[in-house]
Amino acid sequence: MRKVKKAKRKDMQQIAFTRFMIVVAAFVLWIGGISVRLVHLQVTQHDDLRAKAEGLRTNVKQTRALRGTIYDRNERALAMSVPVKTLYADTTEIVDADATAKAISKVIKVDVPTLKLQLTQAKESNNRFFPIAKKLDGELVDKLNKSLDDPSVRKADLPNFSGLHWRDEQRRSYPNGTLAAQVVGFSNSEDDGKAGIEMSQDEALHGAIIKRVQERDRLGRVYDEETVERDAPSDVVLTLDGAIQNIVEEALAIGVNNAQAKSGMAIAIDPKTGDVLALANYPTFDPNKITNEAAAHVSDNAIQSVYSPGSTFKIVTYGSALERNMFRPTDMIDAGNGSITVAGHEFSDHHTGTMTYAEALAHSSHICAIKTGLRVGKDDFWALVKKMGFGSRTGIELPAETAGIVRSPEKWNGDSLASMSIGYEIGVTALQMTTAFATIANDGIRTQPHIIKEIRHSDEQPKTVTQLEQRQVVTAETARNLRTMMREVVLDGTGKRAALNGYSVAGKTGTAWKFNAASKSVDSSKYISSFIGMAPADDPRIVVAVVMDEPRVGARDGGMVSAPVFSDITQKILTAWNVPTDQPVKQDALIANNTPPAVKPSVPEVPQRDTQGKVLPDRPAPANNKRKDLKKTTEKALQVRDRTTAYLVRSRTRFET
Repeated sequence: MRKVKKAKRKDMQQIAFTRFMIVVAAFVLWIGGISVRLVHLQVTQHDDLRAKAEGLRTNVKQTRALRGTIYDRNERALAMSVPVKTLYADTTEIVDADATAKAISKVIKVDVPTLKLQLTQAKESNNRFFPIAKKLDGELVDKLNKSLDDPSVRKADLPNFSGLHWRDEQRRSYPNGTLAAQVVGFSNSEDDGKAGIEMSQDEALHGAIIKRVQERDRLGRVYDEETVERDAPSDVVLTLDGAIQNIVEEALAIGVNNAQAKSGMAIAIDPKTGDVLALANYPTFDPNKITNEAAAHVSDNAIQSVYSPGSTFKIVTYGSALERNMFRPTDMIDAGNGSITVAGHEFSDHHTGTMTYAEALAHSSHICAIKTGLRVGKDDFWALVKKMGFGSRTGIELPAETAGIVRSPEKWNGDSLASMSIGYEIGVTALQMTTAFATIANDGIRTQPHIIKEIRHSDEQPKTVTQLEQRQVVTAETARNLRTMMREVVLDGTGKRAALNGYSVAGKTGTAWKFNAASKSVDSSKYISSFIGMAPADDPRIVVAVVMDEPRVGARDGGMVSAPVFSDITQKILTAWNVPTDQPVKQDALIANNTPPAVKPSVPEVPQRDTQGKVLPDRPAPANNKRKDLKKTTEKALQVRDRTTAYLVRSRTRFET
């Protein structure tokens, strides 16, 4: 019996030990499994799990800083960005689309059924960003926050309404409307510049990306925030003067409407610094409202459109001859019978007989200009054309500037030099012509025109200032002689209507038929009429160019259409600047008889070829320009002699003093 009891006791101990070891083994396996799992989670999947954890408590928002501001030279804002908000719906959080639509409609005008349908469709597609009201200002945002306040909703952000959120955005504003619209340009809703300075300086103006990292608790409340900003935007300060720009735009609009012209361009520039003080195109547009109609006027024609300059280009013709000391303004030149044949093509106008070079320019004699150009020769004429900057971009800080059309001498025809001497077979921009006249105003020193004064970095780095590029194109003596000759244009020539009250003016008119690309010939019903001048004549402070495209009523030449606009602009600028007068001041009226008389359109200067060098049909000389008998010719010659004698007396007195 004892042996049996001992055996049973031994068996029970064995069983207990076995069971214990099984439990221990289970614990070991369990702990081992947990350890392996922990190692797997904490080592192998560490990065992924950490990212998930941070994603649950961290909210990253990226917004764009306000785009840089564009100012005029007097710190007047021409373009600026204002903060706005967009109300959007995370449709995965919306419980009742109908209630949401009705709540929103209480503040903003929306069609409830339409919005409900849109929210429902967005919810079905799990759309987490459905914009409802875009770019709202602060006042409307406050109203919506007050209206969309559901006490039963606990949200970390506004509005306190299930599924609705705000997104920070910006809206570009142009506080002066149409002022300098083509220069300033505009940017789209994505903060990308699309025209003007907005486009050319888009990289500098572009709003910086602001990254906000927010730490939130389990209720979504922000308890920590870190902000990182990269590439802060810059402000751009232009050389434009808002007051002068306004003067130029108003005068140009009046001039275009009075002449019923297709369009017009006007530029005001400081000849010594190259600062573009005003650059205007009409018709214009409002960059705050970009419509299909406005899009047609976005182009900056003053730097993008090419035209034949006509007689304004004669400053190159006479300037190249003056550089070679071929004449003095008081020397005589013979226009003959008013016609000249070059390479089988006849050029003619109504000026005949002998006159001074100054009178030839004042009365815009084609024959005298052609004779002068032929004396200069192809090489010297071409050299000054290039030195003046024709055929090359001026380098102004605006997009899409054209270089114009200038053919190299080896591509010229037999009569090309004659045609170019009177401003044909060449295509220029209004800015190129203005710069050429500014060179004469600046004693022959060509200063590169520019429209950016400085670029300011918001991080207080040194300002970027535009550096002046200057070169002597013609001698100071040549420039002074040209100004003397151009002064006669206004005193006793085609530009009388450009005269100012109290200030002397030097300038030149230009009138040219337009080339019709469709018919490949000139259109005698369409003119380009211009006047470019400077004042005061002896020491010019300002150069102003006015170019009218297709004036339709009255006398459509540059002296009648563009010169009065020049007078209006320049008079106001010099008066505003308090520039000392150098001529007697008329107290009763600024300029007498400044309204163009109702006369027949004058005969425009005649092109012999288009800008590609193709031969154009000769213009028949007007019947009233033909001299039918010797008596009339003699009378004309006597008149020219009398004018010449009077001019010589005036000129001798002027040079002696």
